[in-house]
Order: sequence, then structure tokens, then C-alpha cells
Amino acid sequence: MPWLAPSDPFDPDQQAAPVSGIASLLVRHDSGLHSHQRGQLLFAYAGSIRIALPGMISMLPPIRVAWIPPATAHRVLIRGEVEYRSIYLDTSRIAPPTEGSAILSMTPLLREVFERISHAPFETDWNQGAAANLLAVCLDELRTARREPMLLPVPSDPRLSRLNLDELPPELSGLANLVGASARTITRIFRREAGMSYQAWRQSWRLLRAVDLLASGENVSGVAFDLGFASDSAFIAFFRQMTGETPRRYLRGRT
Repeated sequence: MPWLAPSDPFDPDQQAAPVSGIASLLVRHDSGLHSHQRGQLLFAYAGSIRIALPGMISMLPPIRVAWIPPATAHRVLIRGEVEYRSIYLDTSRIAPPTEGSAILSMTPLLREVFERISHAPFETDWNQGAAANLLAVCLDELRTARREPMLLPVPSDPRLSRLNLDELPPELSGLANLVGASARTITRIFRREAGMSYQAWRQSWRLLRAVDLLASGENVSGVAFDLGFASDSAFIAFFRQMTGETPRRYLRGRT
């Protein structure tokens, strides 16, 4: 069965079937930078995952599923405890669910299908019977899933090497003092490499972190404090402006 202990060896590229799924419980895990010949669908059944991709970062709570195309270098970081699910697709035999790296909404139906595929035996025949139907539903759901703007570009300019992505980014003036560059230079770098101003990038970082913390069980007051908001109401107003919904409604509507 594909329930794996963290120490169990597993290489998705060595599997004979075009689909292979695994489930595991990971604690404080760092996969290191790596890639697969197969495409990967990654989902946190419980807990939250941080993903680093070339020039991008994302937080992956249980309301999202990540698609990582074949041969794409990536790193998975888990700070706490996560019930981890992953499905690997041989895209030479199965059409990929979307183009390029993507973060997609996880619908209730897709969540249930994902759970069944990730626990299916490695020798499952995905070309016929119930397994083929299950895979077809999974791919149909993925291809119609909402593509979420949860991939945050990270500038590669060496002048920004002191920017710590694990902590609340400073205001523009604070970053200028930290890296020894003018506010105008920093703004120019972010517009060129991230496609947005530093202020907009910082707000997007706060949103990613907010969703991560909320999905991990932290309450609104704690998230507001961690992200530097003056009050709960200020945080809720920010969240509504960024997503169109309150934090509670946002999470409830996507689980």
C-alpha cells in the first residue's frame, strides 16, 4: 500500500503504471531541491506546505492543490506536521491537467478523489474499470479547477539576498536600509523581476502567509498580530480587499 513512512524509499520515476500515489505523515520536512521525470500533484490533507519553484514561492494549505510539471526543480518545506498526499503522472501517457506550474482550487469532490488515488496500490490498472473512471474524474476536476494567484515571484537580484522570505518583509524604507539600495532602485527591481511594485509584492506575501497560518489553525487575532496589522478589523479588511471574502468565509468556501 502507498502509505509511506518518512524513511521509506520511493522513486516515482521507477513506477510501471502511468499513475502512482502516495500518502504520508511528515514532520519538519525539507525535501531539498529536486525534480522528477513525472508531473506531480501535491496536496496537504491536513497542515500546510511551502513550495519553492524556480523564481517563485507558494504556500499550500488544504484548500489548494499544486501541479508541478515534469523536470521542474522544486523544494518542499514543512515546518510542523502535515498529512501529505502526492500523485505522479507520466505525461507521455496522460495529458497534463494544466499548462505550467499552477496552484488550483481543491473542490470537495477532488479532495475525495485525491484521497482514493493516493491510497491506491501501485499495481492498480488505471486503463480500465473503476480506476479508469476515478482517474478521469480527477483529471476533469483539475482541468476545470480555478487557477489561483498564489504563486509569488521572487526577484533574483543579488542586492535583495538579505530579504528573509520566512519573516514579514519590512516596509520599503526598511528594506532600503537593510540592503543598502535606494527605494527607487528596489521598486525598479521588483517591477522588472516580479511584475509589481514592492508594496504590492509585500501585500501578496502577507496574503500567502495569512492563508497558510489560517489553514494551520491560527485564529484571526494571531494572524493579524503576526502580519503587523493594527487590529483584527484591519486584517479582515485587507483580506476582503485581496480576496473578496472574509477569512472565515474564504476558508469555509474552499474546504
